[in-house]
Amino acid sequence: MAAASINFLVLLIALALSPLSLAFSHGAHPFLYPQFYDYSCPKAHQIVRSIVTKAVAKEARMAASLLRLHFHDCFVKGCDASVLLDSSAGVVSEKGSVPNRNSIRGFEVIDEIKSALEKECPRTVSCADILTLAARDSTVLVGGPFWEVPLGRRDSLGASIQGSNRNIPAPNNTHQTIVTKFKLQGLDLVDLVALSGSHTIGFSRCTSFRQRLYNQTGNGLPDFSLDAGYAAHLRAGCPRSGGDQNLFPTDFASPARFDNYYFKNLLARKGLLSSDEILVTGSPETRRLVELYAADAGAFFVQFAKSMVKMGNITPLTGNKGEIRYNCRKINHQ
Repeated sequence: MAAASINFLVLLIALALSPLSLAFSHGAHPFLYPQFYDYSCPKAHQIVRSIVTKAVAKEARMAASLLRLHFHDCFVKGCDASVLLDSSAGVVSEKGSVPNRNSIRGFEVIDEIKSALEKECPRTVSCADILTLAARDSTVLVGGPFWEVPLGRRDSLGASIQGSNRNIPAPNNTHQTIVTKFKLQGLDLVDLVALSGSHTIGFSRCTSFRQRLYNQTGNGLPDFSLDAGYAAHLRAGCPRSGGDQNLFPTDFASPARFDNYYFKNLLARKGLLSSDEILVTGSPETRRLVELYAADAGAFFVQFAKSMVKMGNITPLTGNKGEIRYNCRKINHQ
């Protein structure tokens, strides 16, 4: 009888701690767990999913835009919604940085989600958590994997345009520079390759890859690693000058579907960005991972979900740090 009672007590303790065990998985933060809003805002997940679903149905590209917003947030000051802040007294917005200017989008969707959540449960759900949930829901809507999102982040009290310019990997960065930028965020080579797979959806501007088409190394020749036929196709819409904002899919084979064709394209020398193709040419380790994910979509999906949880838990604000913004575009006391 005593043994049975002890076993039952152990079971109760295990169940009580299960949110924390989830939070520790995949390199997550110990104060974040998926059930964070179960009592304070039980409809939070439903509200986010509903609005994201509507936005992606209206414009398929929005899925990639919301995923990218989360990425650009987490690489600067951690996942704290600093990317959403507009410029104001004491705040220089990250929206004006080189990686973000005329590029990141989806802010109106986040605004709509925040407005709905404030009506349902005021001053409860952070903008940082909205970004994280919207990224996951966007991925699922276009055919990608589902994962449990650890929640409980709070919002920053400032932004860092310097950090945005410095920390976000650029399309023309060298392989080692990109590896270093990921490493500084606690992300390894496996995370780098898996998260780069998000380029299976979305578009990139001509200005982000023009150098590959005309003057990759300063000798007036295109990038040797780029398929000649694909390069000719790109040059037709991306001239030597002008057309900076012309858009091209980062995965020409299935641009609106989250799948592993991105990796197959890389092996066929048809990666759009230099930062994509160097996953094949930059090191044997990253090439092996590209080959693995090109051959096995399931392996890619599993690792992408793990790496998204890991990235989503880069130095979050928790407890009494930061705040829960009422408006994602400005800090509360302004």
